[in-house]
Amino acid sequence: MSESHAPSDASPRLNTGVAHNARVWNYWVGGKDNYEVDQEVGEHVAGMFPVIREVARADREFLGRAVRFLAAERGVRQFLDIGTGLPTVDNTHETAQRIAPEARIVYVDNDPIVLAHARTLLTSTPQGATAYIDADVHDPERIVERAAATLDFDRPVAVMMLGILNFVLDTGTARDIVRRIMAAVPSGSFLALTHPTLDADLGGEGNVAAMAFWNENAVPPITARPREEIASFFAGLELVEPGLVPCSRWRPDGGTPAVVPQFGAVAVKP
Repeated sequence: MSESHAPSDASPRLNTGVAHNARVWNYWVGGKDNYEVDQEVGEHVAGMFPVIREVARADREFLGRAVRFLAAERGVRQFLDIGTGLPTVDNTHETAQRIAPEARIVYVDNDPIVLAHARTLLTSTPQGATAYIDADVHDPERIVERAAATLDFDRPVAVMMLGILNFVLDTGTARDIVRRIMAAVPSGSFLALTHPTLDADLGGEGNVAAMAFWNENAVPPITARPREEIASFFAGLELVEPGLVPCSRWRPDGGTPAVVPQFGAVAVKP
């Protein structure tokens, strides 16, 4: 087990007796912002579904490639990162501002341990800006309203929704959340999204029992979706090549990475 430590300013809402996704994910990617219960559940899930650590790394690497693509190739200067998770290395603002120091980033999460670490996400270049919003993905209007203090919604915005809609258990509700957020951004904006799947051609069937164990022993509850349902989140948008693929295979930096049961895609709003 890796050494862990608790944030000194953890919120009163923080429950360290039950494993939480942000902390378990942090453990899987080699972080230290987790507790013994997170490590125990993380190890148990990894024992049932060993590829989960590869999924976690692939998802994080997708974030970096997507932000670099959007900032360097598509000229995006505004990012709305919903479901931020615990800060690690090369967070959205660091990657974006390395390319464009004037980039503006708003992070959104409602996990108390992420809130406790928000100060790490509030660093910025002098030319740019970063902000953190404590808000729930189920309330997109509140997210947009508060993000407008930092972002200009008359200019393109890259909406980042990595590994967040899997915590919205009803697919219709998840589609509606995406629709409402993308309705608030102008033409030329982007949606970058990742989502787990149980599709057998990606090796996802091995996650069935592990996901059931998670939902009995950790929070928040999670769901996986087939390719067709994940594709429906991009309704009305135009997928950027190579389309909806395992996130490890989305514009890889080199070689042919192993397939992981986690879809990823970037799409533009016409």
